[in-house]
Amino acid sequence: MKYRFLCTTAIAVATTLSPVCAFAQDAAQLAVADSGDEGQVVVVTGSYRRSLEKAVDIKRKTTGFSDSIVATDVVDFPEQNLAEALQRMPGVTIERNKGLGTRVMVRGLPAEFTHVSINDLATASGSGGRDVEFDMFASEIIQQVTVHKSPTAADEEGGIAGSVDITTARPFDYKGRKLVAAFEGAHNSISGETDPRMSFLASNTWGDWGALVSFATTKRTNRTDANSGINFRPAFRFLEASGARGTQAADVLARDAGVVVKSRTDRNETGRIIFQDKVGDRVYLNEQDKWGATVALQYKPSSDFNLAFDAMVGSYDSTEDEYDIAAYSASSRSTFETIHAYDKTTLADYGMVVLRDVSYTATQHEFLSKERINETDYAQFGGELNWRGDGWKLRALAGYSGAEKTSDYANLKHVAYAPSRTRWTDKGGETVKSANPASIDMYNASSKYLFEAYETNLESVTDDKAAAQVDYTRFFGLSSFPALQTLQFGLRYTDKSKERQYGALNIQGPTAGSTAWLNTRTLANSELQWIGDIVPGGDYTVSDLDWQQVSNDYARRTFRYAGFYTPFDVSQYYKVDEKVTTVYAMADFAFDLGSVPVAINAGARYVDTTVNSAGYHQVQNPNGTTGYTPAPVSKEGTYQKLLPSLNFTADLMDNLVLRGAASETLMRPALTDLAYKRTASWNSFRFTDGNPDLKPTYARQWEIGIEKYLPEGGLLAASYFSKTIEGVVRSTLTGTVPNVTKYNANGTIDGVYEFDVYQPVNAEGSYDVSGLELVAVVPFGLLHERLQGFGINANYTLLDSSLTGSSTLGIPTAPIGLADNTYNITLYYENDRFDARASYNYKDKYVEGIGYEMYPIYRDGYGQLDISLSYRLSDRAQVSLKGINMTDAVTTGYTMDPSFPTMYELSGRRISVGLRFDF
Repeated sequence: MKYRFLCTTAIAVATTLSPVCAFAQDAAQLAVADSGDEGQVVVVTGSYRRSLEKAVDIKRKTTGFSDSIVATDVVDFPEQNLAEALQRMPGVTIERNKGLGTRVMVRGLPAEFTHVSINDLATASGSGGRDVEFDMFASEIIQQVTVHKSPTAADEEGGIAGSVDITTARPFDYKGRKLVAAFEGAHNSISGETDPRMSFLASNTWGDWGALVSFATTKRTNRTDANSGINFRPAFRFLEASGARGTQAADVLARDAGVVVKSRTDRNETGRIIFQDKVGDRVYLNEQDKWGATVALQYKPSSDFNLAFDAMVGSYDSTEDEYDIAAYSASSRSTFETIHAYDKTTLADYGMVVLRDVSYTATQHEFLSKERINETDYAQFGGELNWRGDGWKLRALAGYSGAEKTSDYANLKHVAYAPSRTRWTDKGGETVKSANPASIDMYNASSKYLFEAYETNLESVTDDKAAAQVDYTRFFGLSSFPALQTLQFGLRYTDKSKERQYGALNIQGPTAGSTAWLNTRTLANSELQWIGDIVPGGDYTVSDLDWQQVSNDYARRTFRYAGFYTPFDVSQYYKVDEKVTTVYAMADFAFDLGSVPVAINAGARYVDTTVNSAGYHQVQNPNGTTGYTPAPVSKEGTYQKLLPSLNFTADLMDNLVLRGAASETLMRPALTDLAYKRTASWNSFRFTDGNPDLKPTYARQWEIGIEKYLPEGGLLAASYFSKTIEGVVRSTLTGTVPNVTKYNANGTIDGVYEFDVYQPVNAEGSYDVSGLELVAVVPFGLLHERLQGFGINANYTLLDSSLTGSSTLGIPTAPIGLADNTYNITLYYENDRFDARASYNYKDKYVEGIGYEMYPIYRDGYGQLDISLSYRLSDRAQVSLKGINMTDAVTTGYTMDPSFPTMYELSGRRISVGLRFDF
């Protein structure tokens, strides 16, 4: 059974709260209406406490494990998008990118393991994987979100981590006309910019017909200052070089650190000698322009028949300027000159020596002005039929979801080669002049930097998904078998397609094909501005550094000659089509086991999948001529699977529920991993290929929990879950390509190397993920009458996993993305006119990636405090004050040990003031 919970009063906290939540009515009102197939439509009063109460009610009435947030809670805090709203749910964490929540992870598993649907239709977002980029959705147009953690047979995908079910509003969710508008201004503490935000809803019904329109638009300007890019680099970068470079590297290691290299080609030895790869001081300015709208039409002549059409459209445009001054110590011309400090103890358990402070012979100093322009347009259309007869129910739906994403990337690069000294600091790293007379002050030597290239990349992704489903339910009241309540049968068909075009072109002169600027034009020949003048907000905040750089606006105007465009490269094209047919059957049972009422849902679904991957591979030119030519190639694969599921509840006593679930489910590989394509990582000396033969990742999972329901929507719950996952997709070395010529950006030859080829493959064996989840929703008025209005909403998730990351050096590595501990705590107070809320969410450290397939790179534990205050001026007006990251938390990370930091990012606080009006 599904429930749609809708907020309507004006006493909810957030000014930018979903307009469907904002209409003023009596605070005690609670309207319940039959909606045919959908179960109950519950119109919830607009307070945070009432929204919690209804979310708890959803959890109680659902057979499986789930958690929900309804409209007031979806945008009740100063969230910048839907991902940040979801982070307050039990077991849900998010990835942050420069202060903004992006992808959603359930119970610590990768974002790709979570299935997302809007109005029961799979959602396209234009990403390269199965994950959905939540930052593109305006949270104001979302009505309700439920995270299902145990699947039923009728689900389109179980989702190994879980399924996020997003619901938008419909006109018959209300009684009569609704008209709401909300406005907000938000200020970022670093950029100093104030951004507008607006939302609107209009809904009405006319007899059997109803229509609803909602709209939201947001602008966001956020600045992030960072000292980052400080990764481990294995010493084989220098030791394997021919001639004097390799010999000198070995001699300096022996002279200054007492490290005698036995074999310069044994990477198991040289991969354990570490120096700093690169140190960068960076300023990011991210500007976003986002809007979203929904349209819903309904025909409802009776409670037994309901026909609905839903549309959701929107656009998400993002421009990110990155201004980066960096020292690439591992340049192709350089080697060790002097080792000033080294560390043989911190990572001694792995036989590793870390060179903490080193002077280099020819560091590649870089001024980089980078511009990333992403434009995403998305649309979803769906129709739904609900028809109930005498003892039966029919539901049918069909719809389309599509997204088109274009990414335009540019990088203006100036380079100066000179000796310098690079070392770790408590915030990351720094580069200073070395004792070599030829060393330079890298921040103030613009005439030394030669133009290398204005690099451009252009990518276009089209993501389309279509689905149709028919579901028939038969109700029973058999005297011979009273336990049988329903039998349900269904058929679902989905068609997914992802197409990608990509191209790259470097500009090195004032006209097409010209190289006139190489080795002649310097950084000083361009218009330079102080970094604090290029971006709003003033001086660099991580340290007292200051420098002059080329703005992206000037770079685009100056270096893109008339008629310039980035052509698509046919060899980078791919298209993946996936067709899935699913049939399922399940039954509901209800009976008493002694004095204990028991409800069971049991079923199975059979999935039949066909995948066609088309692209290009490189074929050597005929007749012995040099080079390769892209040739079209395609491959089809199929797989089938039967997936059982079981969910049950037992009411042990009044308001005490035992809940359990067991199932087998799958998550299909990312379409980009299935594609025929080859991507080159020149600095890592490797190619990455797609793999059309990939199969899904499967999971066998179970969960058991106990839930105590308290008055006034209170809840105390604990559950233990376990997942056995097999066929996980990992990137693995599958071959080598000899004699690959690597070029520098200026056209000179860097060298001829053997490149490794990595492919995603289904790893052998399985691993276990288990965890404990605790939930407490407690209105303090239950403890003492003087505490009426106060309360807490808290959850905690503890995870454990047998999975280890893939390190070619055998270094123990936690699974990527899995944090052992996460928790959320919200304290609230509310009365008839005033609301106050403070929420702290925390995610423990986790592995963000594995550098060079060797070294685990960790993101430090991160906690953020958000607040929300609201006062109702009248029945039709409300004012609010909200804040994001009030403690000004810093995002940090490290490689293997905190004494080797990799990043230090400041994104600042965000304070907003808003008004909402009800008409």
